[in-house]
Amino acid sequence: MTLTVTEVADFLASQDLQFELVGDKTVVVSLPGTNKQFVNVAMTFGEKLFKIESFVARNPDENHEAVYRWILEQNRKLLVINYCLDHLGDIYLSGTLPIETVDLSQVDQLLGVTLSTSDNSFNMLLELGFRSAIEKEWAWRTSKGMDLANLESFRHLIGD
Repeated sequence: MTLTVTEVADFLASQDLQFELVGDKTVVVSLPGTNKQFVNVAMTFGEKLFKIESFVARNPDENHEAVYRWILEQNRKLLVINYCLDHLGDIYLSGTLPIETVDLSQVDQLLGVTLSTSDNSFNMLLELGFRSAIEKEWAWRTSKGMDLANLESFRHLIGD
């Protein structure tokens, strides 16, 4: 028997996770992150395929070659999900499986892998692709005496 959107929604509710049904074939769940505030994951149930997808970061401002090299190196280590780009250059995680092979246990595992992969890569992608913006934001906040708490993980990028 093929897993349904309703069964996944019931499972997510039982785990006290925030989610939204989008049409009759897609559920989007919001998972709490550590480096990212949250990671949204869309799961779409087709007739033959199950697709999971999650936005990771927007198109880098700079250093595209290093960003793309890093995500390609990460792809070599990943199973089922992989990094990819959309037409705007935004970075996603995406995976596709035959629908008949997907059960609730696998959904749970895929959500965990997607969350940890997205969350654990976030700071590295920011360092590689948005370093100048981080440095400017740090300088601006410092000059205004503003809180740097959400930039602390990038302190090593800032010169003396």
